[in-house]
Amino acid sequence: MVCGVYICTICLEQISTGSTTEFLNFRVVQKPCPEPNIEPWEIPYVHYPNPKTYSRAECACNPVRYFAIMSMQRSGSGWFETLLNNHTNISSNGEIFSVKVRRSNVSTIFETLDKIYNLDWMSSASKNECTAAVGLKWMLNQGLMQHHKEIVEYFNTRGVSTIFLFRRNLLRRMISILANSYDRDAKPLNGTHKSHVHSPHEAAILASYKPVINATTLIPSLRQVEETTKKGLEYFKSTRHIIVYYEDVVKNHTKLAEVQEFLKVPKRELKSRQVKIHKGSLSNHIQNWVDVEKALNGTKYESYLHGDYRK
Repeated sequence: MVCGVYICTICLEQISTGSTTEFLNFRVVQKPCPEPNIEPWEIPYVHYPNPKTYSRAECACNPVRYFAIMSMQRSGSGWFETLLNNHTNISSNGEIFSVKVRRSNVSTIFETLDKIYNLDWMSSASKNECTAAVGLKWMLNQGLMQHHKEIVEYFNTRGVSTIFLFRRNLLRRMISILANSYDRDAKPLNGTHKSHVHSPHEAAILASYKPVINATTLIPSLRQVEETTKKGLEYFKSTRHIIVYYEDVVKNHTKLAEVQEFLKVPKRELKSRQVKIHKGSLSNHIQNWVDVEKALNGTKYESYLHGDYRK
């Protein structure tokens, strides 16, 4: 009997000792993302960002493409960007380098780009976790031309694709610039400056202003815009890129399908709430139309006078 009590006591002590043992602290190792089914040339342009501010969770292995829309003011880039952001998987974060401090030098430019492409840039356009293409709108006069060599190297190293967006009819662009400048000062819409509008009524109010165009400097001004555009295309031609014209997107929505294919996102019908301001014949939007007509007739810019979206 004594032996039995002794053995039972030893067993109980062993069970008690075992129950106080702590669980081992296993570190969970995440599995690498599976190889995407893509062409070899696409590999440098496929990324798996790891944001510092949140977890991509179940979308961690969804590949992301990086892009930049390069354009010039009043070339339809705002409207074009709203179309892209209408896509469930595209985040275009606006004209980020309009803030001068962000483009003060190459280092601040790269810091800003790193934040955008790591999906840490928060804006109303951010789709966050399940973004498949992320980028921004970047005007040529916002540090792009000044630091083009360094930016091209960054784009090619980081696998950033370029979407060039320009206008064919530079006379229409000039009207838009002058009208927008007037609106910034006059603020005819209830004392508010609006670069873009969402109703035909607001568009009609802004279109009622007819600028006077300096006919003497008109051709040199158009030529300067052409040269800037050509220089931008030349500087960034080594990047993976697509060239899109505003007029082509307006009259042929299959162009948006081409852009979606370029970004490798599922094709969707894209819509925008923005309303075009200056419609119809240009003669209705220029106060000194006769002078402008005389200045351009017989020149290579004569086609700008005719039609709504003639090339």
